[in-house]
Amino acid sequence: MRVFVILPQMRQTKILSISHQRCVLTLRRLLPFLLLGSVVPSAHSDDVPREVDGLTFEHGIAFFGELKYPADFTHFEYLNPDAPKGGRMVLPFSTPFDTLAPMSDSGNGPPSGYHFRNDTLIVRGGDELSAFYGRLSDGIAISEDQSTVYFRIHPDARWDDGAPMTAHDVVFTFELISSGVGMGFFLRFIEEISAIDDRYVAFHLNVPLTHDHITLIQYIPIMPQHIWSVQDPKAHTLEPPVSSGPYKISELKPGQYIEYERNEDYWGKDLPLNRGRYNFDRVRYDIYRDATVTREAFRKGLIDILDENDVRHWLTGIPRELLEKGWLRQIRRSYGISVGIESSFILNARVEKFADPRVRKALSLSVNFDWYNQKLYYGEAVRATSYWPDTIIEARGLPSDMERELLEPFRDELPAEVFNLPFALPSSSTPDAFRDNLIEARALLSEGGWQYADGKLRDSEGEPFTIEILSLDAGNNRIVLPWFDTLARLGIDASLRFIESSQFAFRTRHHDYEALVQGYGTLMPPTLELRSNFHSSGIDTEGSRNWGGVDSQVVDFLVEKAESASTLEEMVAACQALDRVLLWNYHIVPLQAIEKRRTVFWNKFGVPPEPVYRPAYPDGWWYDEASAARIGTE
Repeated sequence: MRVFVILPQMRQTKILSISHQRCVLTLRRLLPFLLLGSVVPSAHSDDVPREVDGLTFEHGIAFFGELKYPADFTHFEYLNPDAPKGGRMVLPFSTPFDTLAPMSDSGNGPPSGYHFRNDTLIVRGGDELSAFYGRLSDGIAISEDQSTVYFRIHPDARWDDGAPMTAHDVVFTFELISSGVGMGFFLRFIEEISAIDDRYVAFHLNVPLTHDHITLIQYIPIMPQHIWSVQDPKAHTLEPPVSSGPYKISELKPGQYIEYERNEDYWGKDLPLNRGRYNFDRVRYDIYRDATVTREAFRKGLIDILDENDVRHWLTGIPRELLEKGWLRQIRRSYGISVGIESSFILNARVEKFADPRVRKALSLSVNFDWYNQKLYYGEAVRATSYWPDTIIEARGLPSDMERELLEPFRDELPAEVFNLPFALPSSSTPDAFRDNLIEARALLSEGGWQYADGKLRDSEGEPFTIEILSLDAGNNRIVLPWFDTLARLGIDASLRFIESSQFAFRTRHHDYEALVQGYGTLMPPTLELRSNFHSSGIDTEGSRNWGGVDSQVVDFLVEKAESASTLEEMVAACQALDRVLLWNYHIVPLQAIEKRRTVFWNKFGVPPEPVYRPAYPDGWWYDEASAARIGTE
């Protein structure tokens, strides 16, 4: 079976860096880690196919540096290899589910925890910026011209019905996934996928391999061909499908909960990268759609962990006496590689009135963030002054020499401020400062052809300036309504429309809105998502995340430069220049930056050290019987 995807012309790149250690994860060396109990027939031959004979298979691949862990590593440093197995963790989840079909068109998506069920070819290392290690694959090889990546399926990989995992499952999965809405856009770098035999699979690319390609491949959970080739993967089902991961579904009730139990026969439980992971016997997700109800469930002990997004409740709503007794713990958890903007007003430049950057800047000037922060967040909120705040790719100060080299050919198309001024959002720390912001906003709106008449801001045809903002969360009232009061002072009529999750997903997928209350998060490094988020090719592409309707040759050039970067320095310079250009064009009104999660939990869990890029939560936590026994005692 082969996969063919019609692809646009893409820029040629080169691989950044690959570990030069030979893969020594042979079956002989893996025996101490692979005593999995029952033995199943293997579909894998010991003969090496001619197509891969002579290739060097590595245990992992790294970009922007070398692999931290050698081929014979025993465990990741940020996991506790001696963590006890047992216990139960109950987590809240806000989005309901109604099917277990892997390719369902349901707007709600799969239930939380579904990623526990199927393994991927590779996984990202949690304490490295851009390193990946084999999971279903025990070896990775790259062709000399870097246009083909080969994966060798682990000889012991199998499905929970006993069937062996094969390369044909990989081909089948990517064919199925690429047929779904939106995924063809991301997988366009794949020209052909072929199963060389049962154990070896080749990804033939139309460009040399990059970090982004490997990142996308590692996101795709492999599905069993022998199941989904005879069943409709889109058809509604509540029957737990055959899987390959560390957990199986034990019980569920759509709209209420789903519970997973650890698979004692999981084929990969003793792989080095899994040691210290998947420690709970059971993991349950209870669905709560209302934050107040979720908090009450936590206080009653119905759920174990609560991520508190409301600073008011974080500071004043957690019972102090329970914290003092040690029954509860408060911690700040990193988002790891997830960085960016927690909340913002995104203005859709596909809508004519928002195509003018003067109008967009005026709307940015009309936000009184300092008031919002003090009144709603007790001064705790940190404003996002970058698309990637507090990272190495944030635009700081004036452009560096490398940035200027990228930007100079477009000087005539860019605001002069890009070259001459550090970007800064307007301060509203005093009444006088905010009044000055509104005066500037009125002037910009006037320059854009909007005049105040009969109590309203109107265009040359006399039509009033209106804004409808879509939101998924009723809690956004708190941040939107104060802004509406200010907009009314400018003569703008604004309205907020709440819609349920499937409608919100449909309208954002089709870019059918004027403005959104939405975050703009991304993963580090961000190159995987830049094209979907900002490239003009996403303007009319269903499912792209170019929510602001960015359509700019400069932005396209910088996105492509970041994607094709062959060194960390090149990637950083391209992203910093892109950040600078986007900010000075005011495509969004940034509010809060993504900060560490505010987490409170019943103190009955062991917590491993937190790696920089991928926190091991909840799969690296474990049940602490001694701590649990102290809860409820004086």
